[in-house]
Formats: sequence, structure tokens, C-alpha cells
Amino acid sequence: MSKRARGRRTLVRIFLAAAIMAGAAFGIKWFLKTSITALTAVPWEQQIRQAGEQLVELLREQVHPAGSREKEGWSKTAVSDGILTGSAAAGGVDADPSYRRHMDARQFYREHTYLAWYGDETTGAESTGEEKTGSQDMAAKKDAPSPSRPADTSSAVASSALMMAGTLPLPVTGTLYQPQQLQDYDFLIKHFYSVHTSTTADRSLLNADDLLKRDLTMKKDASVPQILIYHTHSQESFKDSAPQGQTVADIGTYLAELLTEKGYGVYHDTTVYDLKDGILDRSKAYNYALEGVNRILQQNPSIQVVLDIHRDGVNEGLHLVSEVNGKPTAQIMFFNGLSQTPEGEIAYLPNPYRSDNLAFSLKMQLGAQAYFPGLTRKIYLKGLRYNLHLRPRSALVEVGAQTNTYEEAKNAMEPLAQLLDMVLQGE
Repeated sequence: MSKRARGRRTLVRIFLAAAIMAGAAFGIKWFLKTSITALTAVPWEQQIRQAGEQLVELLREQVHPAGSREKEGWSKTAVSDGILTGSAAAGGVDADPSYRRHMDARQFYREHTYLAWYGDETTGAESTGEEKTGSQDMAAKKDAPSPSRPADTSSAVASSALMMAGTLPLPVTGTLYQPQQLQDYDFLIKHFYSVHTSTTADRSLLNADDLLKRDLTMKKDASVPQILIYHTHSQESFKDSAPQGQTVADIGTYLAELLTEKGYGVYHDTTVYDLKDGILDRSKAYNYALEGVNRILQQNPSIQVVLDIHRDGVNEGLHLVSEVNGKPTAQIMFFNGLSQTPEGEIAYLPNPYRSDNLAFSLKMQLGAQAYFPGLTRKIYLKGLRYNLHLRPRSALVEVGAQTNTYEEAKNAMEPLAQLLDMVLQGE
């Protein structure tokens, strides 16, 4: 090869090397500029959180590969706030249980704030789903003894759970549940309860044998107040309520009249607990109501039943109505506050009458299923107390929702009065 050819090759090599170095310099400059922009665009707290989540995910992948996680019921939702929660924590892989408990507590207090501001007993339901009593009835019939293996009808009905709640002088048009069905915890949960994520209800708490054996009967005495009706959220109105029109307080007045006709002494408290200086304020309504109701109970120790009448708040497309006794009737829902989160009981919200409250609502629910099919939704369980600790026979009742008419809500008071009388007399 000539000297000239070697010289040209050397020049080409030098040119290519220079081009590669220039490209590399430009790439490094672009990478650094992009990285700095990305880093400054994301707050450092978020960067740390994302890194922590990635680390937890990596650790979880090392200990529980994807296949075993699916088998054991793990999911990505088990990583919350950068820590293991729920079934993941229960699986034994919890690098920092103290921090997990701290984050759980923080989440709980966040929910408390939400509940306080948004009327904590409302469900916000978007559809009836399994809450419709009709579907519960069909499921109960499906799980009942088959015709090929008939049960001893006379003895079964005589000893049925309904007998423990009471009977009405009406034909049974709905479902009579047998004790064997109610003793099945899974059956009970499926057909009778909706459990909010703020709480939990285990087998020992929802023990049908224990609940239905509790004596909630009382003698009628119209000479003294026996039943207190009040409204934590007295301004809850209905679809056709005009401004300053009919509210839950008005249906409470009708319920009081019906119970008085049955021979009870009724005290109807119409105090407005959810208005402060003329402005709607539900954030402290339960606190205000607790003060007022406690004062009434101290002045009237003869009161044995305490009823807080509400109406629910649901999706605008949901109309909670059934035909009962030939009338369009708003569906009602019994509501129990358990003073308990998934982490355990809430120490500062004790309720010594929690089981009695649960027995009260379950007995009325059983009666409704038998005599007024379609009247009730599932019993709703939530984590706070809702002032249900004041008497063993305490109940919070949601009557329809904002999508119901006042007449539909008022019609619901008639079967509700009959159910209350049934349980209180145990006849």
C-alpha cells in the first residue's frame, strides 16, 4: 500500500473517531439535561416514595414470586403508602410492622375526617346489587332444604329464628329462614349484611344463636316516655321536598303517631343538630346530638328504645322503592356502628350494647323478610359508633334516599312500626 493510501485511511479513521466523540458528547449532554429536568420536575419526597415502593415490590417478588402470590391471594393493591398491608402483611412478610400500624392509623383518621364532613352514615350506593331483598329471598330459597329431602315443617317453623323475634298477625309472604341457615356465618354475611371497609365483623360478633336469644321485649306503658325518636341529620329531605319543606323529622312525627296508637309512650325530639348559626354543618352533628339525647335520657330514664331516623344518600339514578301493602314504599336499611376497625375495637368509642344493637336490627330484618319482602336492604355495618351506645335497643334507620318522594318515605313508617312492635313484644 502506498504512502498516499495509508495517509487517506489515517484521515478517515481520525474523522470517524472525531464524529463518534462529538456524538457521545452530545448524547451525554442531552442525557444530563433530560435527567436534571426530570429530577427537578418530581418533588424529592415523591422520588423517595417511588423508590420505597419499588424496593418493597422487589422484596416481595424475591420472597413471594408471582405464581405463589396469586396462589396465596396476594395482589399489587397490598402495597399501600410504600408498605405491606392487608393480606400481604398477614402473610408474614412485613419488614416494618410498627410503620404499617402507623400508616393504618393515619388512614383511619383520614376516613374519620371524610365521614364527619360527608354525613358518615350514608352509603353512597350506586346500585342495589345484592342489597335488594328479592335477590336475598331467592338465594335463601335456593339454599333451603330441597323438596327431595323435606324438613319437619311444623317443628322447623315452630323453632325458627323468626319465633325468637316475634310474629305478626299477617300472612307470611316472604322468606322464613331456618336456624341452620342463620348459624352459617357465611350465609348470614351473604344474605343479611353489607360490611364497609372501615370495619370488620367476625364469627364471634355475628353469632345468630347469641343475637336471637337476647331478650329485647318490654311492656307497653303510655303514661311515660318509652321510645325516643330523634334525627342527627334533621335537614335530610326528599325528591319532592320544597325548600324548607318536609324532611326526615316529618316522617319521624308519623312514626311517633303510629307507635303511640300501639300503646307506647313516645318522645319525638325535633331538635336541629345539623345546623349551626343557620348553616348546614354535619361535621359535628353526632356530637351535638349526643349532648341533646343524653340530656333527654337523664330527664326521662323510662326511655328504653332510641331511634335515629335518617335517609340515605345514593347515586341519582338509584330509586329505592318497593310495593308494600299495595303502596309505593321507600326501602329502609338498618345501620349498625361497630366501634371497631379491622385493627380492633376503638377504645375511645366504647359501646357496651353493641351485641344488643345487632340483635335488635337482625330481629327486625328477619321480620321484614317474612312479612314485608322488598322493604329492607341489607343491614349496613360501619366502623364508628353513631351514638348507638345509649341504650341496648338503639337503632339507626335509613329511610329511602334523596331520590325517593316524601310519600314513599312516609309509607315506610307503617311496616317499620309493625316490626318494632313485633320485636318489642316478642309475641
